[in-house]
Amino acid sequence: MTTLKRGMVIDVDLNPVKSSETGKIRTCVIVTNDIYNARVPVIQVSPVTAWSEKKSRIITNVSLSPTAKNGLSKKSVVDCLQTRPIDHRQRLVRVRGTLSDDEMANIDHALRIVFNLHDL
Repeated sequence: MTTLKRGMVIDVDLNPVKSSETGKIRTCVIVTNDIYNARVPVIQVSPVTAWSEKKSRIITNVSLSPTAKNGLSKKSVVDCLQTRPIDHRQRLVRVRGTLSDDEMANIDHALRIVFNLHDL
């Protein structure tokens, strides 16, 4: 079994969903810390969606360009507002790659806005 780490780009099956939740098999970024990732089966992920100018202007979205390291095939956006828990034992489809430290810093900033967390 693959050891899941914060910042990994993974494909997960988000079905079933309710209402306006993000669904289907979707690329996501793991945002929980590695202590939880190693010890519990439920992790937090933020879904990745297709890039658009409109989506890129939303303060809680983070734009990503495809690289060999992250495994993305097109310009994308991480939707930090749609962060959700998943049981990776049931929902993990595959690992695509890993984000850079700078990309994760941008995601951290967006998550602080979503959850109203302030630096101490």
